[in-house]
Amino acid sequence: MREITAKQAARAAGGRVIFGDPEKKICHISLDSRKMEGRDLFVPIVGERVDAHRFICQAISAGAETVFTSCHHSEKEVREAIESQCREHPEWSGQALLSTWICVEDTKAALQALGAWCRSQAQIPLVGITGSVGKTTTREMVACALSAGYRVYKTPGNSNSQVGVPITVFNIPKEAQIGVIELGMSEPGEMTKIAQVAQTDCAVMTNIGVAHIEQLGSKENILKEKLHIQDGMAEDGVLFLNGDDPLLRAVMPNQGRSRILYGLWEGCDCRGENLHLENGFPVFTAVCKEERVQVHLKVMGNHMVSNALAALAVASRYGIPLQKAAAALEQFDGFKGRQQIIKEKGVTIIDDSYNASPVSMKAGIEVLSSMAGVKRRIAVLADMKELGPDTITYHREVGAFLKHQPIDQLVLMGELAWEIETGLKMDGGKISCVKTSTLEETETWLAEAVREGDCLLFKGSNSMGLSKAVSFMREKLTN
Repeated sequence: MREITAKQAARAAGGRVIFGDPEKKICHISLDSRKMEGRDLFVPIVGERVDAHRFICQAISAGAETVFTSCHHSEKEVREAIESQCREHPEWSGQALLSTWICVEDTKAALQALGAWCRSQAQIPLVGITGSVGKTTTREMVACALSAGYRVYKTPGNSNSQVGVPITVFNIPKEAQIGVIELGMSEPGEMTKIAQVAQTDCAVMTNIGVAHIEQLGSKENILKEKLHIQDGMAEDGVLFLNGDDPLLRAVMPNQGRSRILYGLWEGCDCRGENLHLENGFPVFTAVCKEERVQVHLKVMGNHMVSNALAALAVASRYGIPLQKAAAALEQFDGFKGRQQIIKEKGVTIIDDSYNASPVSMKAGIEVLSSMAGVKRRIAVLADMKELGPDTITYHREVGAFLKHQPIDQLVLMGELAWEIETGLKMDGGKISCVKTSTLEETETWLAEAVREGDCLLFKGSNSMGLSKAVSFMREKLTN
């Protein structure tokens, strides 16, 4: 657990203590005014719809002891704010006058500055992970392989944003020997901000797809933005690039930094050979430098091999023998919402509901197609979001892809997902198809139609809520 004072936080964030005790201890950072862990710093983010400064006193009543503020600039203004908020919510008044307030120019920028300062205090190497698809799974695999030789800290959950990364860095424990930090972006300029917080020693780039192309316009623009992961990177840093991605294969790192290619392409520095499936699980030979080892993965799908090779390449860079890294990696069995295999009362569920892009949706369908010993293969697919002006085309491409897959039933949720059927029919494919508009309609169909022996894939953008359909099915099958 990190522990700093309000005075240190103010100095790091470019602010000043305007109310309360400058020596107040800070052990956690929270953005949610309702949830505190103890000795929290509450950072009220100003959003498009809601300014969280309205909930400062609520945060204090929930346990925050220190707060950032960009709306109050003196002790008088703080006392007026406490009086106003507690007049409307008397239940918040108990601890308000015991809190410490730090005035900053912009709360989000202050949080990032604090994160960058915390990074400067943590003398351990950090491995950054970015890409259009597979960031979280690759993060988990890299951490798993590194655990063969180090005490590893990794990004918790999906805290990979402008506000998530600073908190992740703040939480690096003293006992950690190396960190694996996921860096996400969805708009121009975002990667630079979080890269300057993380200050990575090296970075893995998984692929360049069409996720967020709506905001960035083209794959080339996405690549350009993601390459800003080098901003703040150590001068002797390394880029680990997916050699199977044509755009990444051509990248030369900035300022003379090194690059290591991983993948199935024969020119990769860490490559996979002799790939095949055993009961749906990938088996391949990893070749890194002069070392060779056969790897058996516990996660399904050929696309997982690329993630595994990235992990082995990073582990090799940090001195872990390939055999040891592979043995640790073979224990990885997936991450919630990302191709988790669940079996209940004769029904198999592939929970890949966390998010979706054309590439990952096709990969999920391939996993469903590879499932042996099942009676029906059912793909429950929902809209893919943020794909820009070619959104309909991308959905139809998934439909064309389905023509060649042994899928028995499609359940398409959402108007964009309905375009998958259009693409299937345009390409001459014939799969039984049900179209639904809402999660409730989808759950009703599942409750009535699913039977023993079925295998179901759930895949769609996170905002479509298919994870709730997975929970619905699990509850139905266990009751």
